[in-house]
Amino acid sequence: MMSSDWSCAAAIEEYKNKGLAGRVGFGKKPAILVIDFTLGFTDPSSPLGSNLDQAIEATNKLLEAARRKGVPVFFTAVAYEEDLSDSGLWIKKIPSLAVLRSGSRFVDIDPRLERRPGEQLILKKYASAFFGTHLASTLTSCGVDTVIIAGCTTSGCVRASVVDAIQYGFRPIVVREAVGDRSKAAHEANLFDIEGKYGDVISLEEALRYLSSVAEPR
Repeated sequence: MMSSDWSCAAAIEEYKNKGLAGRVGFGKKPAILVIDFTLGFTDPSSPLGSNLDQAIEATNKLLEAARRKGVPVFFTAVAYEEDLSDSGLWIKKIPSLAVLRSGSRFVDIDPRLERRPGEQLILKKYASAFFGTHLASTLTSCGVDTVIIAGCTTSGCVRASVVDAIQYGFRPIVVREAVGDRSKAAHEANLFDIEGKYGDVISLEEALRYLSSVAEPR
């Protein structure tokens, strides 16, 4: 447990003094990556779910700005076969993943996000949006160099995707207000780790300002 006098700002400053917590910055061509905002995670009636209303609201603002500029949008969802034969060992660690069977409503993207035709849905089996999927090759073929990330959970699939993004050579940018977790402590701790080691954590305001500067496709 963090001590009551622990300060994220002070800790980040200490990291910077030791040569950590640099900035990857924005590249020239961004994409939006919305991770696992499916009903299995956004509906509190699901064993995996929690109230992520504020993050959904922030993500909608992000999507509106991206769609207006023609920035590509990708969604991810975890989905398994009926017999869970493709769930590997992860199902042993998180038995509640069993609700994420293909065809279940819990695999559907939250309708509040109004996913549009042409916005690809990447189906995955594990935490990272990149592991065992075609996401990296698709981003590369589109010329994307920056992934602006929303979704859940901050401590699970968001963090795993950020780590893989930078390892694949993409600039990971996490929008603080647009990601969420069932645990506030895990959420804050993982945003701290992401900022310290793997990607940039920015405000929604900064993300919207950047998207407004992106040139529309010809």
